[in-house]
Amino acid sequence: MAAVPELLTGFLSFSIVKRAIDKGVVEIYVHDLKDFSKDKHRHIDDYPYGGLAGMVLSIQPVFDAVSELKKQRAYDEVVFPTPDAPLYNQQAANELATRENLLFICGHYKGIDQRIRDHLVTKEYSIGDYVISGGELSTAVIVDSIVRLLPGAIGDEESALTDSFQDGLLSPPVYTRPADFNGWKVPDVLLSGNHRKIEEWRYEQSLEKTKRIRPDLLK
Repeated sequence: MAAVPELLTGFLSFSIVKRAIDKGVVEIYVHDLKDFSKDKHRHIDDYPYGGLAGMVLSIQPVFDAVSELKKQRAYDEVVFPTPDAPLYNQQAANELATRENLLFICGHYKGIDQRIRDHLVTKEYSIGDYVISGGELSTAVIVDSIVRLLPGAIGDEESALTDSFQDGLLSPPVYTRPADFNGWKVPDVLLSGNHRKIEEWRYEQSLEKTKRIRPDLLK
């Protein structure tokens, strides 16, 4: 459910998500919150109590949208991406990828009425310690991270299992042809054909990279 559904149009029209939809791997529907507004001008926001600056998504259209959609199917989780929530990570993506049906509430403006979060939302995630204009973009990030894990979504399913964070480490450097470009050479071990040594090298590189860039992951 989105206040600005157009922000999701391009995301759903290209790359892995579009191919997954076309192949029947996943079904994704975007619902315009304005369609559930009872305001004659289709307003879905209002001023916050207490004089806080900004606007807040009203409780009525969000509540009615969730109620109507729940009549159509059962949802395993109602997800609300928001900056003031636990940080989203690969483990969360893996977990959500095992669910059958997910409903995302895209916040906008200053956020949504807290009562929706208290009574309807079951999962909250932040995609980082910063604020963006709307939850449509953070929802797109989370949905993409889930879809690429679904069987059949990408050509080489093993590829997703070797991404950063799947084993708690950052992924090692990767190279492709040519082996020598302007004197910049691919490490000899990757050309050796010795798979044991290659795997050892990749693990060592992942560990070193994680220590240097994201030492917090090693805790």
